[in-house]
Amino acid sequence: METNTKEKYVVRGELALLIVVIINSLGVVLMLHSGSGISAISSVPYAFAKVLPFLTLGTWTYLFQGALILSLMILRKKFVVQYLFSFVVGFVFGELLDVHELWINVLPTAIGWRIFYFIASYILICIGIAISNRCKMPIVPTDLFPRELSQITSVAYPKIKISFDVICLIITAALTGFGLGHIKGLGIGTVVAAFTMGKGVGIAGNWLDKHMDFTSFLAK
Repeated sequence: METNTKEKYVVRGELALLIVVIINSLGVVLMLHSGSGISAISSVPYAFAKVLPFLTLGTWTYLFQGALILSLMILRKKFVVQYLFSFVVGFVFGELLDVHELWINVLPTAIGWRIFYFIASYILICIGIAISNRCKMPIVPTDLFPRELSQITSVAYPKIKISFDVICLIITAALTGFGLGHIKGLGIGTVVAAFTMGKGVGIAGNWLDKHMDFTSFLAK
């Protein structure tokens, strides 16, 4: 990491991507552990994992991400090689979800801690998505999808992000409601995050734009 003449830090995209995958996977599991509900971007695979538990949350996550990648290629009407690299990143993200689930239950669950977990996970995910949108590397498909859809449709990213999150919540409610007989995984934290995280990512992104530039071996 070094500074340029504009007093911005130049960060390697490869390092940034590694950090993003770690903190976002932790943020998703930490939000679920807070008892406030899982994050919207992981709510759909979480619902499948509960309704069809023969596959883990991590496995359902990269299957869901594969569907998002396929949807983007259909919308662009062409094969995009970089999207396949995003799927590989998504696979690692899914595996890390399973790793975090192995140890997360050792954390205390008093109400004060649960509030802290939600706030921390919300901040981690906002920062992680903002970094991933700028790191000039293939990124997790659940982060890639709203960014690319915003470019395809020319609709502002915050609006696309919020709409994407809300649709994920509706699908999750339907899956668990019909499959389990009750809605599972969604809480007040999930709803708050779904309707505000697009703005939170925008705030984090504006701060990054003022203080950091990203470069990678893929940067032109």
